Amino acid sequence: MVNRFILNEVSYFGPGARKELPGVVERLGFKKALVVTDKGLMQFGVAKMVLDVLDEAGIAYDIFDDVKPNPTVTNVKSGIEACKKASADFIVAIGGGSSMDTAKGIGIVVNNPEFSDIVSLEGVADTKKKSLPIIALPTTAGTAAETTINYVIIDESRQAKMVCVDPNDIPVCAIIDAELMYSLPKGLTAATGMDAMTHAIEGLITKAAWEMSDMFELKAIEMIHKYLPMAVNDPKNPEGRNGMAVAQYIAGMAFSNVGLGVDHGMAHPLSALFDVPHGVACAMLLPTVMRFNAPVCLAKYEQIAKAVGVWQEGMTLEQAADAACKAIEELSAVVGTNKHLTDLGITEKDIPALAEQAINDVCTPGNPREVTKDDIISLYHKIL
Repeated sequence: MVNRFILNEVSYFGPGARKELPGVVERLGFKKALVVTDKGLMQFGVAKMVLDVLDEAGIAYDIFDDVKPNPTVTNVKSGIEACKKASADFIVAIGGGSSMDTAKGIGIVVNNPEFSDIVSLEGVADTKKKSLPIIALPTTAGTAAETTINYVIIDESRQAKMVCVDPNDIPVCAIIDAELMYSLPKGLTAATGMDAMTHAIEGLITKAAWEMSDMFELKAIEMIHKYLPMAVNDPKNPEGRNGMAVAQYIAGMAFSNVGLGVDHGMAHPLSALFDVPHGVACAMLLPTVMRFNAPVCLAKYEQIAKAVGVWQEGMTLEQAADAACKAIEELSAVVGTNKHLTDLGITEKDIPALAEQAINDVCTPGNPREVTKDDIISLYHKIL
């Protein structure tokens, strides 16, 4: 069996790392950027922290700040037009998963115009050229979109999330600057952090996992368990913020290359049909899906128990797996992501439509335990 591992060409880490941006631009010979971000980050001055660096270096740019949460086909098409109008030769993506995913859609289509309908990018798209170069600066510690070969766009006509997988979309450079995350609200810190934990756990147990991916995911699990409560409860603490910033990136390095599972398969329709933020959806599902997968993942769950410090000498595999599940349930409670579907206005009558999309989601086949539509219906009922 041949395993493939794709990573960014270069990445920078640490508070203040955004100041490396001019050097990257100069080294790569870029002339003008399209800055892809959202209006909230513009309004609250987070994007300005990066724009100031560009201004001080005299780097030309235009701004596309119309990124929507759970970006749509229409949203990406608007960005493509903005990119063409700007005559940009690279993209600076500032934000969470929505900004990164929008930037990837823009960059891919600009250099592969035969996919301009956007919907043809769903799944594994046969693009021929690399994306317009993207330099990605995340403002949340969760999606790791700055280091993955995946992006997610909503097709409004079907009310469905399209998971697009394309090695040509990975940013040429990721700049992981925890200072861009200090103002992230408590609830969003928790949800994106549990999304990162979901990436790490699903990446560890997915069918395609192997030794290299396991190494990254176990370290990410250890770090997220340690740093997420700190980042949630003490948001200005550099240790917690930087710890989470690095941890979510580590998780992304691996899951991008080995895939995910039914947690993400079930989370995507929650966003597509009910506009639930992706991190909230993943976090809400994680403890229940972990319990479902436990019987076929006992050895991996023992590793999780060790990573989060709840394993004890003499434990059976079953006891270790139970301890691992309890630790994640407790973490969810501590950071406040232990929500239910009814908290979000979703009722029992909505479950069949959710399950129909979830069973057909591109992430679901990677689940380590075979899953049926009835299983998915049952799992949704457990978090109702």
